[in-house]
Amino acid sequence: MKKMLLALGLSSALLSGSVAWAEDAVTEPAASNVVTVSTDSATTPVAATPQEAPAASPAEPAKPKLDTGDTAWILVSTALVLLMTIPGLALFYGGMVRKKNVLSTMAHSLSAAAIVSVVWVVIGYSLAFGSGNAFIGGLDKAMLSGITTDALSGTIPEILFVIFQMTFAIITVAIISGSVADRMKFGAWLTFITFWVIIVYAPIAHWVWGGGWLMNDGALDFAGGTVVHINSGVAGLVAAVLLGKRMGLGKESMAPHNLTLTVLGASLVWVGWFGFNGGSALGANGSAAYALVTTQVAAATAAIAWLIVEKIVRGKASVLGAASGAVAGLVVITPAAGFVTVGGALIMGLIGGVVCFWGTTGLKRVLKIDDSLDAFGLHAVGGIAGALLTAVFASSFIMGEKAPADMLHQLWVQTEGVLATIAYSAVVTFILLKVIDLVIGLRVERDDERMGLDLSQHGERID
Repeated sequence: MKKMLLALGLSSALLSGSVAWAEDAVTEPAASNVVTVSTDSATTPVAATPQEAPAASPAEPAKPKLDTGDTAWILVSTALVLLMTIPGLALFYGGMVRKKNVLSTMAHSLSAAAIVSVVWVVIGYSLAFGSGNAFIGGLDKAMLSGITTDALSGTIPEILFVIFQMTFAIITVAIISGSVADRMKFGAWLTFITFWVIIVYAPIAHWVWGGGWLMNDGALDFAGGTVVHINSGVAGLVAAVLLGKRMGLGKESMAPHNLTLTVLGASLVWVGWFGFNGGSALGANGSAAYALVTTQVAAATAAIAWLIVEKIVRGKASVLGAASGAVAGLVVITPAAGFVTVGGALIMGLIGGVVCFWGTTGLKRVLKIDDSLDAFGLHAVGGIAGALLTAVFASSFIMGEKAPADMLHQLWVQTEGVLATIAYSAVVTFILLKVIDLVIGLRVERDDERMGLDLSQHGERID
């Protein structure tokens, strides 16, 4: 009914405007409508007959046009996001495990890049962004059917949008590996990620970005707070529960074997995040530039907040804490990067640093789950905080007329998205892992785990 009344009101306004324009055109004389006729006795001004203006042709809708500047920026952003996984996340995670598991941990990120790339072009992209219903895309773009070199997605080639989104799917899968490090069979990992991209990642991406129900409800997720971080963190937690705790946890030292790798990896992830958030503007414009600024500010303030809290709680501010805090800030700002001001980014970064420190310490102790490298504590907890804070700090100064008119309503929509993502990811991930466990098993044998996964799963080791 509201849409009908709005349409009637709009039609009336257009009609009355057209009538007024027509009256002005007839009654107002123009200089060209008066001519002078010369005779023998006098010169008499005579009004010329008004000529009818040619009927205006109906305006054609503007066709999408390729923008080379936008295209160049998304090409660069795609490379930056892939850099976040290989080598960024591989180094970040690889440095935090024991020496006997460093290669197997890096193999998780490398294999994610390989498996997801193939699955994405075969069916993943179509399920996420193809024509379908409110819950899942169709198969119309399977094997990238119909996507030519001239096909556009906004102002960039659609084929570029395909690979840009592929890199998001890759890092989402790779994040999960942080929860299963040191104890999951490599074959089980490959099987899991192959199906997880299809039945978990693609549907949630469709809900939020592909024209699904959350997008239609007005959920705000600029670059993947729900799709990437909550989704991967929850899946990681479920996997950690099913796998059980690492052998020797609480009895043996689980200290990182090489924090140099971790800091280097975190630094690459930080730089790559400019493509992650800035590229999500899908153009070389002010929105992309603002996303870069808010990303940098949130990461910096979260790192500072983490160090302060760690100093208060533990007596020392660690290098690992600084790296973890920066990642926490990057996660928290992700859903809001293109929607908030610098002030909002500062506050979100501070909150993110404190909340994620609690997520990786206090909450982890309460849950008593061996989330090996804190994928849940950093990504799920940070993603939830960021998604909810987006409703609070979304600004009309940045978004203009697209800014939420009612903060409480937007907060409910964001909460709805958070709860739906948690529920769907947890349930489907649980079922998938249970099936794999029944068929091939999830966890390595005790002797293999004691030996280390580098040798037992890959036949290699670092001396």
